[in-house]
Amino acid sequence: MREPLAALGTSVFAEMTALAQRTGAINLGQGFPDTDGPEVLLRVAAEAMRSGHNQYPPLNGVAPLREAIAEQRLADYGTGYDPDAEVVVTAGATEGVTAAICALAGPGDEVLYFDPGYDSYPPAIALAGATPRTVPLRPVDGRFTFDPADLAAAIGPRTRVIVVNTPHNPTGTVFTRAELDHIAWACLRHGLVAITDEVYEHLTYDGVAHVPLASRPGMSERTLVVSSAGKAFNATGWKVGWVCGPEHLVRAVRTVKQYLTFASGTPFQHAVAAALRERDDWLATLTARLTTARDLMVDALTGSGWRCYACEGTYFLQADAVELGYPDGTELCLDLAYRGGVVAIPSAALHADPRDGAELVRIAFCKAPEVVETAAQRLVSFTTVPRLRGKGARPCPEPRTHLPRSA
Repeated sequence: MREPLAALGTSVFAEMTALAQRTGAINLGQGFPDTDGPEVLLRVAAEAMRSGHNQYPPLNGVAPLREAIAEQRLADYGTGYDPDAEVVVTAGATEGVTAAICALAGPGDEVLYFDPGYDSYPPAIALAGATPRTVPLRPVDGRFTFDPADLAAAIGPRTRVIVVNTPHNPTGTVFTRAELDHIAWACLRHGLVAITDEVYEHLTYDGVAHVPLASRPGMSERTLVVSSAGKAFNATGWKVGWVCGPEHLVRAVRTVKQYLTFASGTPFQHAVAAALRERDDWLATLTARLTTARDLMVDALTGSGWRCYACEGTYFLQADAVELGYPDGTELCLDLAYRGGVVAIPSAALHADPRDGAELVRIAFCKAPEVVETAAQRLVSFTTVPRLRGKGARPCPEPRTHLPRSA
């Protein structure tokens, strides 16, 4: 008998956010900004509410948003979608990924994803009754990547779906064209369908370009693209996402999605449609600010003896303090909260095997500039104060020493 999903426990993000609230620490664990999005987004949302757009939207999503999504994908990447048949709006990207997995995989099937990975993938695979298989991402020359041989070895006769997250959470990697072509070749050779989680598509740095897998040769007809407004427009609480792809695959997602939320966020959908059409100036400003925040955090950490890995996109840095005497990222995160006044995420919680990435922590830099600067100063101070060992090192009651794998 399958184990109930409730047995997975509380997510690491909920655990660490609660720890931040309990200790008063700056929360660099959960990936959400603390400033509002563009003025057009807020204004159109208010206008939509006052204009009576407060009831159920269509199952597919409101037409203006579906049209704006199709226009954006075509303009940015050259991939065309019919807004009436090949786009469906979801309650955030998490619902989009979950509905896609449940639509395409079932008992006896295997679903691949890159490890470490976002915490909702394993439960979504479990919900479908399928079996997860992972492809490891490892640092090479300071950047996380995968070995094509590992990808080939992970694919078996029961593999049906591969989940590809780029820009990648938590490693900060943006898959190159060459890496994507290895994935595309595997999909074409083995008849796999790809589900691409592209929620950070607009948040790349230093001239690194996001390339959708669907734009690679042969992949448009076998890829479901998932994205959302939350990260691009500082509106993570709105939960407006979408799925694009071939009509028959989108139809399958829509069939599942109707029994999850049916539809949601009508005024927010109208607002996101307007923001997508006026995105360029906002996104340029946002990525410039995030680049500055990333660089400030990297300089503070590396100057204090931490090791940071390349962050080409997303909100997150992967870092370790092994040279400072912290080979255990969970212990580091607990000490950081209680002694350093900063909360991070132990990366082990995002690995299929918690022993992988045990030394790493994920640090978010998506907060307001003054918050990032204060957090950076606290991290520097934390590394200059001798470690407290033994009883009394942390206030009582003691926090959990083994954080759960997120749900």
